[in-house]
Amino acid sequence: MTLDLAVHPAPAPLADDARAAILADPGFGRYFTDHMAVARWQDGAWQDAEITALAPFSLHPSAAVLHYGQEIFEGLKAYRHADGSVHLFRPEKNARRFAQSAERLALPVLPEDDFVATVAALVEADAAWVPTPRDASHEASLYIRPFMIATEAFLGVRPSQEVTYSVIASPAGPYFAGGVQGVALWVTEQYTRASRGGTGAAKCGGNYAASLAAQAEAREHGCDQVLYLDGEEHAWLEESGTMNLFLVTDDGELVTPSLGTILEGVTRDSILDLAPDLGLRTTERRVSLAELRDDLASGRVREVFAAGTAAVITPVTAFRGRDAATGDDYEVTVGDGAPGTTALAIRTALLDVQYGRAEDTRGWLREVVPA
Repeated sequence: MTLDLAVHPAPAPLADDARAAILADPGFGRYFTDHMAVARWQDGAWQDAEITALAPFSLHPSAAVLHYGQEIFEGLKAYRHADGSVHLFRPEKNARRFAQSAERLALPVLPEDDFVATVAALVEADAAWVPTPRDASHEASLYIRPFMIATEAFLGVRPSQEVTYSVIASPAGPYFAGGVQGVALWVTEQYTRASRGGTGAAKCGGNYAASLAAQAEAREHGCDQVLYLDGEEHAWLEESGTMNLFLVTDDGELVTPSLGTILEGVTRDSILDLAPDLGLRTTERRVSLAELRDDLASGRVREVFAAGTAAVITPVTAFRGRDAATGDDYEVTVGDGAPGTTALAIRTALLDVQYGRAEDTRGWLREVVPA
């Protein structure tokens, strides 16, 4: 670790009863913990690293992030186990991706050890904010958002010479409050998520801002989220909204689109690692929309699901779109239109590791608060 991280406890943390009321029903992204981590990059070096009270930033109106969108972020969770201990799940993977995103956006690279250390220090400072699951079906956790923004006051298209790195945290309740439900995806012909040479493999805000119109298009067609195709041929599956996509075949193969222009999801990687334990063969390759439609119609593909940090696994039960050749709308049901058993089994297996209900044989968990 290169950062000299000072810890300054918040002088007026939220009262215990008020925090308990929030943790009883936190939702997602609505409430924030008492502290944040902050470090600044200036004169070619990281400095002023601290854990301090959560507070607004002060930015000059000409700050580069406001005009040129030079910023990146990450998302990971802390989980409380039955014995009261608190663990991070594979934070080194997020640290590595954060560094890769920084390189792509011409931001200074934060050493991976410093990323993990600042995240762990924030969770330690705000350990009381990590929810305690009521039972195995209650997926409460602490969502952690590290980010880096260009703060130099300068109107010019070049990498910022001043940068702020920060970590904030927000308690999160179950993504599916009423039990896991399937979603319908709209196959957009109008928008693309990424293209070769672009920023699709980086986790930066511009990618998500550009996705909002596509999400609105999906909702206009009665769908929950969007399915993107590639930016060149507009024929190959890429991502579902902000999640990676998986197909389950009738002979036990788990297929996911190969990397290159899409985000390398931590949940995606974990699923590929866990799948053989459940008797699945894994394949990373290009999958065309035509193949998907044919295989759904024939029954060869019997399940589809999306995967990401927030929801873990979201079963996909239908696709809707507009046929490029005929101009006619179509709808294809996945399997029997209900969440698939394989998706639910993988979801349970992953959550059991994260919450300490299953042995962590791969060393994925990092304890930050002991029992």
